[in-house]
Amino acid sequence: MCGRYSMYEPMEVYLRELAPRQQVISYVDPQPAERYNIAPTQPAAVLRGTDAGLRIDAVKWGWAPFWAQGKRPAPINARVETVATGRFFKQLWPNGRVLVPANGWYEWVKDPANPKLKQPWFIRLKGDKPMFFAALAQVTPGLEPHDGDGFVIITDASNEGMVDIHDRRPVVLAPEQAQEWLESDLPGERSSQIAQFEGRPVSDFEWYKVGRAVGNVRNQGAELIEPVDEAS
Repeated sequence: MCGRYSMYEPMEVYLRELAPRQQVISYVDPQPAERYNIAPTQPAAVLRGTDAGLRIDAVKWGWAPFWAQGKRPAPINARVETVATGRFFKQLWPNGRVLVPANGWYEWVKDPANPKLKQPWFIRLKGDKPMFFAALAQVTPGLEPHDGDGFVIITDASNEGMVDIHDRRPVVLAPEQAQEWLESDLPGERSSQIAQFEGRPVSDFEWYKVGRAVGNVRNQGAELIEPVDEAS
């Protein structure tokens, strides 16, 4: 998975899709998010389950344990094949489970006629429904951001037609599995089962070419997700 995604609807839309009767214990902005080009190191919304209800936090995209900080850029993704067993994310797995609300993500494919050029694609659910990435996060309680906080999106191998776009993709959970993912007492074994085997299938998605303007993190706006026949 490449490092860009979109989240442009009001938070209420994602909450209604996820759990319309769930108690939300933090502020919900009624305005559309209108973030069409979220990039690594930027703060973005994550949903956390607590005993009192759902909590929404703004957390930096990217995380590394204290012993790895400063050695390389913080990873933005965690491979589902090793996230539960590897040393790197041991601090977050499994109690750091969160959801990242989104509308879609971008991938870049090399132009066969000119490998220096890459064609961006936008991938979303059919019907343009809200989606939820399975993720892990460190979130320090309080109103101020903490240097060690961050989140990573869990990814799996692509299959069927999507592998032609990229060999990795986010683990996207349907609302039922997403609700379970946030349960505070969910056993680690069940967490692994959801992440590895219960993500939404490729048949639930559609993808199309978009313009190259998305490659610049300063560009925002609905035009970034509009389909194009030829990259501009």
